[in-house]
Amino acid sequence: MAVLHAWRAARVTPLGELHAPPRMTAVLVRLSVQVVLVASLWHGLYSAQSGTTAGLGESQAVTFAVLAVLASRLRELDQFAGRDTVIQHMHYGTIVYWYLRPLPPRRYYALRALGEQLYGLAWALAGYAVCFAAGVVKPPESAAVAGAFALSLLLGQWVLYYVVLATDQWCFWALRNHSAVMILVFAQNLMSGVYAPLWFFPDWFLTLSRLLPFQATLNVPLSIYIGRIPLSEAAGQLALQAAWVVALGLFTRFLWRRAARRVISQGG
Repeated sequence: MAVLHAWRAARVTPLGELHAPPRMTAVLVRLSVQVVLVASLWHGLYSAQSGTTAGLGESQAVTFAVLAVLASRLRELDQFAGRDTVIQHMHYGTIVYWYLRPLPPRRYYALRALGEQLYGLAWALAGYAVCFAAGVVKPPESAAVAGAFALSLLLGQWVLYYVVLATDQWCFWALRNHSAVMILVFAQNLMSGVYAPLWFFPDWFLTLSRLLPFQATLNVPLSIYIGRIPLSEAAGQLALQAAWVVALGLFTRFLWRRAARRVISQGG
C-alpha cells in the first residue's frame, strides 16, 4: 500500500503534461528553439576571436550552455495547472488535506518532486542524445569524469529541491510567495550558470556565489563535465555540495515542523 501511495504521488505532475499533447508539443518546440539559439549565440561570440576566454574554449562554452538549457528541464513542470502548489492550497484552504493523507506532507512533497525530476530527466537525456549525435555537445573526457558529473548533478538537483522547498514553505508564514519565487528563479539562473558560465563573472561575484547554494545546483556539475573543474578538484566540490544538502535538509525539516503548527482545522 505504501508503494502504491508513493507511485501515485510521484506521477501527479507528470500526468498533467502527458495527458495534454499540446503542452508536450510546446515543450519540445521551446526546448529546441532554446538549444539552437544558445548554441548559435556562443558560436557567434567565439567566431570573432580565437583561443580561450575565461579558461573556456568554444566547444566547452557551447557544451556548457546547451547542457544548462537541458538541465533546466529537470524542474520545469507546471504544478500550477494541476492546482497542487503550496500557494494554491494556502489560498483555497486545502493545505489541511496534506496533513490528513496516509502520506505525511514532507514525504508527499518529496515524492512528487522525485516524479517531476525523473520525468524531466527523460526529456533532458533525450535532448542530450540528439545534441550529442548532432555534434552540438562534446562527450566528457573520461568515464571517471562522467561518473563525477553524474554524482555532482544528483547532488545539485538535491540542493535545488531543498531551495525550492524552502521557498514554498515560506507560504506558511507569508501566505504568498510570488515575489520569493521570482527572486529565486532569477538568482538560480544567474548564479548557477544558466545565463552564462560563472567563470565569465568578476571575482567579487564568484566570491559571493560561493557563499550561496545556487552554484552547487548546476555550475559545479557542468564545470566538471567540460573539464573546467579538473577531476583532482572534484572531490572537494562534491563534498561542498553534500554539505549544502545536509544543511538545507536540516533547515527544511525544521520548517516542516514549524509549519504544521500553523495549519488550523479549517485548512488555512
